[in-house]
Amino acid sequence: MMAGMPASYFCVKAFSETDQTEDLRKMDVPTLILHGDDDQIVPIADSALLSAKLVKGAILKVYKGAPHGMCTTHKDQVNEDLLTFLKGEGPRV
Repeated sequence: MMAGMPASYFCVKAFSETDQTEDLRKMDVPTLILHGDDDQIVPIADSALLSAKLVKGAILKVYKGAPHGMCTTHKDQVNEDLLTFLKGEGPRV
């Protein structure tokens, strides 16, 4: 929300033109992937669902109705899930 236009443009350009596939396949640490199923900026089918298949042992948590800015709109739920994951406590999210 505080990024300038040039920075936002270059960020989108870099992410949309860079194939992350091989990097994701190499990941071998516990990984939590969070994504909203109503993200209109980065569709879940083109990102989180593919990433979860590529990262060995990844945990995918999908937030029903959450938008691209879910770390703001769903901050309490995101923070709770992150803390649970980092502590290694409770059921997997």
